[in-house]
Amino acid sequence: MSKRNVLITGGARGIGAATAKELAKNGYKVFINYVNSVQVAEGLVTEIQNAGGEAYSIQADVRDEKQIKAMFEKIQNEHGGVDILVSNANMNFTQKPFMQQSWDEFSQKLNDEMRASYLCAQYAASSMIEKKFGRLIFISSTLSESPAPSFIAHGSAKGALDTFSKYLAQELGAYGITSNIVAPGLVLTDATEGAPEEFKEFIRSMTPTQTISKPKDVANAIAFLAQDESSQVTGAYLSVSGGAYLS
Repeated sequence: MSKRNVLITGGARGIGAATAKELAKNGYKVFINYVNSVQVAEGLVTEIQNAGGEAYSIQADVRDEKQIKAMFEKIQNEHGGVDILVSNANMNFTQKPFMQQSWDEFSQKLNDEMRASYLCAQYAASSMIEKKFGRLIFISSTLSESPAPSFIAHGSAKGALDTFSKYLAQELGAYGITSNIVAPGLVLTDATEGAPEEFKEFIRSMTPTQTISKPKDVANAIAFLAQDESSQVTGAYLSVSGGAYLS
């Protein structure tokens, strides 16, 4: 196939990195977005290129519209625009119970999550509409549907993302654009390696038949939604394992 252009926000580590390697292996041209992890992103690009794939690193804080605009313009001008967006950038949040959390702490996660996803999707869709093809893939969390103590900010933000994706599926479907959610459970990434053992035990107690997933497991689900043959899958919520993915 002629190579589709894939932009992965937060693509240098964890699920983003696994997705970049999987899609590059499958013949996609991969753009790895990062904020501060310059060496990690460049190392991943080199690894993909040494394996015969095509990859580029691109710096931008996806909470800043000027940086988002510059990133999309660069891909448009040099490579013909974004065909597939994997919205995966990590947004920090305050882990507190509802009665101990301020509105500012709660809304910071909600605003960062939705602003990044909204703006990136809007810029991506501009190119996709012209091509009559596009894949919007948002990384959510099973915490949006299965609450855990002190994760109200994270789970609520991901719940908003889930609904947002459904609206995009409805509004953009006529242009050949699909919009889907991949909702991982507990995944062994940089973010979860340092999580308290009691938290991991709590997650296991919620879903005793599930095991902690690896980033590659989530990357496989993303790869399925990215392919041309998935044109009839839109507005979907794909859960990978159980528990809670900290994104």
